[in-house]
Formats: sequence, structure tokens, C-alpha cells
Amino acid sequence: MNISAHHPSSPTGVAGPTHPLDPLTHEELILAAGLVREHFGWGEDLRVETIDIDEPAKAVVRGFVAGDPIQRVARFNIYRRGATGVWQGKVDLGSGKVVAQTFRPDARPMVAMEEVFLIEKTVRADPRFQEALRRRGLLDELEQMCVDPWTVGNFGHEIEKGRRVLNCFIWMRTFPLDNYYAHPVEGLHALVDLATLEILRVEDHFEASGDYIPVPRTPLNYDADVLTQFRKPSAPLDVVQRSGPGFTVEGNKVTWENWDFRVGFGGREGLILHTIGYSHGGRRRPILYRASIAELVVPYGTTERSHYHKNVFDHGELGFGRMANSLSLGCDCLGAIHYFDGVVPDLFGGARTIRNAICLHEEDAGLSWKHFDVRTERTEVRRARRLVISSISTIGNYEYASYWYLHQDGRVEFEMKATGIINTAACHPGQPGRFGAEVASGLVGHIHQHVFCARLDMEVDGPDNTVLECDTSALPMGPDNPYGNAFAVEERVLRSELEAQRNVDFDKMRYWKIVNPGQRNWVGRPTGFKLEAMSPVRPFTHPDSPSGRRGRFIQHQLWVTPFDPDQRYPAGEFVNQSTGDDGLEAWSAGDRPVENTDIVLWHSFGLHHLPRPEDHPVQPCISCGFKLMPSGFFDQNPVIDLPRVTNEASCCASHKHG
Repeated sequence: MNISAHHPSSPTGVAGPTHPLDPLTHEELILAAGLVREHFGWGEDLRVETIDIDEPAKAVVRGFVAGDPIQRVARFNIYRRGATGVWQGKVDLGSGKVVAQTFRPDARPMVAMEEVFLIEKTVRADPRFQEALRRRGLLDELEQMCVDPWTVGNFGHEIEKGRRVLNCFIWMRTFPLDNYYAHPVEGLHALVDLATLEILRVEDHFEASGDYIPVPRTPLNYDADVLTQFRKPSAPLDVVQRSGPGFTVEGNKVTWENWDFRVGFGGREGLILHTIGYSHGGRRRPILYRASIAELVVPYGTTERSHYHKNVFDHGELGFGRMANSLSLGCDCLGAIHYFDGVVPDLFGGARTIRNAICLHEEDAGLSWKHFDVRTERTEVRRARRLVISSISTIGNYEYASYWYLHQDGRVEFEMKATGIINTAACHPGQPGRFGAEVASGLVGHIHQHVFCARLDMEVDGPDNTVLECDTSALPMGPDNPYGNAFAVEERVLRSELEAQRNVDFDKMRYWKIVNPGQRNWVGRPTGFKLEAMSPVRPFTHPDSPSGRRGRFIQHQLWVTPFDPDQRYPAGEFVNQSTGDDGLEAWSAGDRPVENTDIVLWHSFGLHHLPRPEDHPVQPCISCGFKLMPSGFFDQNPVIDLPRVTNEASCCASHKHG
């Protein structure tokens, strides 16, 4: 089957690929897995970590004309059941051949949910686990035990060497719809070899002392079928677009206002935006070639018992795309909605379609600009709207809701909303310890951080860009500053990778500007965008600690590297049980030049979280993010041409009720 000359339709009714950057279709993914299975000859022992589109060279994408033949190549990471190591490679779907392969003997693949589900049954059946429950007086509740496997990092423990292992934490339900995170079985763990499903060790931290922390029994639930009291519903707040949405969608290409871009999706990163451009003054101007959230690490700050293992990489160890939700109309998204499905491989080489994995809609964005002329008593006011591209992933106890916003004035904004259930542990009531806060009697949430890394492949007005660091400083009192009020911005070119490892400095109101030295605005300055770091996080994990080595990207809010198609993830290609010898720090050690060339920005940002009682039983959304703001990209306000419009659906609310 020659995919390069034939564009199939998927079972969802969506047309096949029409552009080189289109994600793999359902049929393409199955075809790729079948070709890989045939090539390696493993039969039913084949296990698939990822199969994604191998994004073609930028020159191919930029030169593509609709209707041209499309070569479709897939990247794969696979492994064999019961064996260690991972095979990486590429398979050409047109020729039906594997065209590249490399064996990584020390790599551990991501953890698949199909594997996780096997663990609970295995742990429950283990006699050592049952004996530990008997000592605690919990054996009668065996079937209520919830076994949550966590990745272990790399602490050099002898029992973990050469194996692919998970450390299980235990919670329990008191009835079928109960929130089990309210009832941790503290200090009881099972270490599992994922390749063989062997229970390597059952560890009970309180066995020797017998001073068990009791399981908290306070009911803390959120399911609507369990709760008995609800507040009076608010009046409906409807988002109605009688004339339909302002965007158009052709396949994976979206056009809205002056913007156009392509929507992508992968098993690891989830939502991806490609070839973002803004048309103005009769020409299309590129801004970003590719934008994604490429990694997330959640380091916990406690040394207690086995909790020190908690330093999870939710992209690189589990996969945001594989864990994406099917979004619900009228709940997750409001208004006139367009959905994109996501297609990911399952563990065995099948294709799983996540319906409505990505939501596209418009929102009111408040005031765009306004001025009242006091002499003429004339008012000019324009209201703003924004385009929202979103996806939500559930990673164990937590939900991460990713929102990309495109604004009419040229801003690109990202917001991550974090909700779900905090990770819990048990404590003696009133004794949460120094590393956490008690959120309910006997229930503690440990201090932790959520640090994301955005991969921003820039092309501001073209592929050759430079990053300027912009610091504001006050002039010393003297002849140049006689009144003590002078302050100015100073710009410095970041010329190489090591020079471009930078941190936010509030004392200097620091920001970074990405400019194109070959393009000038009407005052003769290079056109550019500035990165506003709205949510910097100071890391507290030591960079040379076992956890810190694996996530060195969190040590700086900005990294800049020259574009390399194989340098995709800031903590490296294989993160599970990694040692930290791959990723941003390793790549940047060569100190390659990054001035006036094709560059990638890596921006680390996130949340610093000491849990509150208000975060339980379900945490209200808290958010973090960043902005890319035009800075000399336009010659003047790009939304000065917004037409004067009054919203006729608005009305004065009555003061009378009833």
C-alpha cells in the first residue's frame, strides 16, 4: 500500500493526510505497527511505546504545495515483552520498509496504562502483601485496595539495576465510588518488575516498630452520585454564536482572523501547534514553526519513607497524548466548538482513537483598546476575542488542562490549568511533619512543584533569529541622572548555548526578545517578539542529586539551542530510570552558536505548591503560563483596524428577582 500516493480515510470519517505535518491516521498507525512487527518478527511479544509522524525537513514543509505527493514516515520506539532495552527507528509507509533502527540497551520505555492495570491484581495476590495487610488489620478490605504504581527515578538501588521497575503506593476505598486518595495506607509499598510482573519486594516501613499510622477514614468525595448537598444552580450563562464561529478548519489547518496554523498531536507531547503565522499588510509573516509543551516534572520535597522517589516526568514517563481525555461538549468547552481526534498506539500495536482530544473555540477576551477624547467627548472602544486550542490529560491523580491562546493583536499565550486530586499521604492527626500540610484529619499533602518546559521552535519573520536579554537598570545619581529618576533597558545578545542558559531576574525586570536581524520595522529596529516569563519557578531539588540530574532543565528558565530534529525533549529521549546524561544540559555542553540562526527556545515555568485544605477533595484550577508578545514586529497597533461593533445581545439586568 503506497501511502505517499494514496490518502486513506480513517474509521472516524476524517480524511487522510493532506499535508506533510498531519498526524498519523488510524490506518497509517496500524500499518506502521504491522510493518514493524513483520520486520522484527516478534509476533505477540511486540510492545509499542510510541509511533508518531516523523516530521519532514523544514525545507520540505515550506516548499509543499497542496496536491503534491506526500512521503509518510513514522518514528517508533518499541520493545520486546520480557526483555530490556528499546529499539528506535523509522518506517517508510510508502515503501513498506523499516529504513532506520537503533538499539538502546539501557533505555527504559514509558509506562503504558495497559501495564499499570495488570499490576494491581498481581500485588493484591501476593502473600507478602496480604500478610502486611493482616498485621495492620486490613486484610478483610483487600479487594478495596488501590495499587498506584509510580516511577522510581534512579537512586542506584541494587535491586533496581538492569530492571524496569515501578514502586507502588497503596490507597483504599471504603465503598465502590469512594475517593480512594482520601484513604492512604501509609508506608506500605510493593516494588514490581514491569517486564516480568514479578513482585521484587513488599516493604512496610512500620513493620519493625508496629507504630502504624492509621488509615484516615473521613469521607472526602466529589462524585455527583455520592454527594448529597448542592448549591442552587446559577442562571444559565450561554455562549451563543448565531452566525457560527469565526474560524475555518480544513483538515488540520485552522484560519482565524489574521492567524493560520496547523494542529498536531502526538502520544508523548499531546497537543502540538505547527507553522503559526500572522497575515498583515498583505503578507503572511511566520512567527513559530512549532510549539509544544515537551516535558513536565513534579519533584516532591519530602525525605519520608519511600516518598523521596516521587520525581515524576509525566510527559517522558507516561505521555500526555496517550493520557488525553475525550472532551465533553458543554462541559470542558463552551460555545461553537470544533474538535480534533487524537490517534495513539496501544501497547500491542493497535490504534486507539481518542475522540475530541483537542477543542477549538473562541472566547470573549475583554477590552482590546479604548479612548475617550475629553474635548470632543467621543469614545472609541473595541472589544477583543481570542482563539483557544486546548487539551486535557489525566495523569494518575492530576488533571493538566493545556490552553494555547491566539489574540487578535498578535500575542501567543499559553496557560496550564492544574486540577484533579493532590497526591496524599497519611499522618498522625495534627502531625503532618515539616514537608507538608494537613488538609484533613490525618491526611497530608507534601510540598512539591510542577515544572513544565515549552519547546518553542521560533521563526520570527523567517528562520534566522537571535535572542536578546533585556535588563532594566537605574542610572546612578550624578550628572546623567541629576533627579534620581532615570532608568533604561539594556539589551545583550545571547551568542552561544552556555551564554543562553538564563534565569529570570526580578531586580532587573528581565525579559528576552527574539528578533530577526534581517528584517526591520518602520523605525529601523529588528522585528521581534518578547518572551514574558509569567510563572518562573525556583527549583529546590539539588542539580547533582539523583532526581536533580534527571531534570536539569528546571535549573534555568531559558535555554536556547540551534535547531536539531533529534533534540526533541528537554530531559532526553528516554526518561524512565534515566541517569541525566541526555537532554538540554548534555546538548548545550558543546556551546554551539545560537546567533542569527535557526533556534529553539526552551522555557521552564510552573507552580510551587504547598497544598491547602481548599485543595481537597478536588483541587480548584490553579494556573501558570507564559506569553509571546509582539515587540517591534508591527509598525503600530495591529488591531487599530478592528471595526466598531456593539454587542446587541447584551442587556441591562433587572434589579427585580422572582
